Amino acid sequence: MRVLAIHPGTYYHIQSLESPPFAQYFDALVRPEDLTWAELRRYDVLFIPCRTPADRMLPYKDLLLRHLDEGGTIISTGENHSELYLPGVRFTPQPTNWWWWLTPGADLGVRAANADHSLFRYLPEEDLTWHLHGWFDPPEGVTVLAVNEAGKPILYVDDVSTNGRLIITSLDPLFHHGSHFMPATTRFLKGFLPWMRDHAARQAASKVE
Repeated sequence: MRVLAIHPGTYYHIQSLESPPFAQYFDALVRPEDLTWAELRRYDVLFIPCRTPADRMLPYKDLLLRHLDEGGTIISTGENHSELYLPGVRFTPQPTNWWWWLTPGADLGVRAANADHSLFRYLPEEDLTWHLHGWFDPPEGVTVLAVNEAGKPILYVDDVSTNGRLIITSLDPLFHHGSHFMPATTRFLKGFLPWMRDHAARQAASKVE
């Protein structure tokens, strides 16, 4: 199982994708403008990191759909506007409370929606919590993994929209890890990225979870 990561080139992408401890989880990195089918077809998973500009991905919408139609996996993290170029993604932004955690006893309200899912053998529910940018209205039949305070999906796995797999979240851990801001994001990646490789490997082998 091989993972190709889009590398938009900002400081937080450099820190998150190129440096320990997380560089080991990506087999190759590619600028959006250099993405080709000859390159992508060699990989099982395409990882699109936080805050990848949508205008740099839009020209490759058909290529991404082809990857999914041929059974590949795409993972897209927060603030990517992936609704513009990935199938079935419908996103609603919400105001971000950056400083809620300064209030004693505050609870952002993020919860695991499927506590028995394999992801939660890799990370605890509290590692989903730093702040929120919005939620999704996903297609019927997806597996919702985490929700916001109103019960709206913020992380889900879509095995129904295409022949492949979409893993979509509004959480933006690479941005904060690479910015050295919000320790929960580093803890999230320490669980999510090993799960990504194990989870995607099983998907590539069996096409089911």
